[in-house]
This record gives sequence, C-alpha cells and structure tokens, in this order.
Amino acid sequence: RGGRTSRRVPGSGAGAAAAAAKPPPRGGGARTSSPERGRRRQGRMHQKLLKSAHYIELGSYQYWPVLVPRGIRLYTYEQIPVSLKDNPYITDGYRAYLPSRLCIKSLFILSNETVNIWSHLLGFFLFFTLGIYDMTSVLPSASASREDFVICSICLFCFQVCMLCSVGYHLFSCHRSEKTCRRWMALDYAGISIGILGCYVSGVFYAFYCNNYWRQVYLITVLAMILAVFFAQIHPSYLTQQWQRLRSVIFCSVSGYGVIPTLHWVWLNGGVGAPIVQ
Repeated sequence: RGGRTSRRVPGSGAGAAAAAAKPPPRGGGARTSSPERGRRRQGRMHQKLLKSAHYIELGSYQYWPVLVPRGIRLYTYEQIPVSLKDNPYITDGYRAYLPSRLCIKSLFILSNETVNIWSHLLGFFLFFTLGIYDMTSVLPSASASREDFVICSICLFCFQVCMLCSVGYHLFSCHRSEKTCRRWMALDYAGISIGILGCYVSGVFYAFYCNNYWRQVYLITVLAMILAVFFAQIHPSYLTQQWQRLRSVIFCSVSGYGVIPTLHWVWLNGGVGAPIVQ
C-alpha cells in the first residue's frame, strides 16, 4: 500500500510533467488577475477610438483628433483621386470615395471643406431670411409696386441659388463617382453665373426705370443670358478640354456684360459730368 500511495503523489514522474504542461480548463484553473483584465479592456477601447479618430495636420503645428462617423475617413493629398488634386498646399483633411449618403453625413465632420460648405450654407439662410423680411416688412412699408416685389424676389432668389449650388459642390465633391463630382462642379459654375446675373436684373431695372424701352431690352437680354449660361454649364461636356475656349467665352461675357448697360446709362443721363451720375 505504501508504494501505491507514493505513486499517487503529485509532481512525481512523467504524469506530473504532462499535467503541468496541460493548460487549465476554461471554466476553472487560474484566472487572469483583475489589473491585467483592466489593461486588456483599456487596450481594446483604445483601439476602437483609434478606428474612429483621424488626425488632421493644421499648419504643421498641431494635430486635432476628429471623431468621424463610421464609414468616413480623411485622406492626405497623396491618397485622393486626381480629380480632387487642385491645391498641393492643402496636404490633409480630404474626404474621398464616399457614396451620396455619407457625403451628406460628412456635413457634420471637420475637414478641409468645412468652411466652404458652412459659409455658403449660412449665406443661403441669410438671403432666405432677408427675402422674407423684405417681402413682409420693407417693401410693404415703402408702398412698393408689384414690379418691385418681382425684381427683389428674382435678385434674392439668384443669390440663394448661387449659395446652394456652391454648397452642393463642396459637399459632393468627395463622391466616389467622378462623373457626379464633375456635374456638381458644373452646377457650381452655373450658380456663380446666376448670382452675377441676378445683380444685373435689379441694376438694369432701376437704372432704366424711367426708360421703359431700354429697360425691357436689357432685362430680356439678361434673362436670356441666364438660361443660356445655365444650360451650357450643366451640359456633360462643359468641363471637358474641348469646351475650354467656350468656358472662357462664357465667363468673359457674363463678367463684361455689365459694362454695356452702365455706359449706356451714363450716356443717357448726360455723361460723367452729370449730377445724377456723379
């Protein structure tokens, strides 16, 4: 019996070595200490934060952690597609390769387009609020005519379209489809032209207020230019190399058109020396 008992003593022989090498069962055996479990949990949380945090270099002086929604990340200049490479001095903070839903979601993250998007969006709300105020308070108190209401509405509406087109371009310029990006860029150009020509409508109307014939001539010309420029700039071929000369002609025409009615108005009112012109 004594020999049989000695063979059962733990730690003796090959059986003890095999038992020592075998890992403890999952349900029992030695458990991980609480400090070690805490360190592992903190490590997992840190990895999750790193997945959702991206760092934007601001002026090469500091890095800001930016928490972005799932599915959106920010890229450097070297990582973005060629269609987005406009300014090599902006080195980081680019949105790219996003579907439409995430483009809209990126409105609420910090990127290198945040100021462009929100400045135009706030500009839209400014002109929208100003339009309501003018229509409900300023013009009625001034006993404005129906024509005044129409001209003021057209002018402010053109400004709002300009702001919205710019918001759309800066918001969807990161779309994964290059074709979609180009369409929004063309629409942005169209919005700029509409905003400029919206200024012409009010200027021509009140400059030639006492000359009904020339007022109608210039207003019809302005409205025709608005339609022609808009449809030209939303054409799929507008941003191609073949239309480069046409793009230059359109912008020169839109910018230079205002000189014609201005010089005409000065001439009709007696020249530069006339009191009304001065």
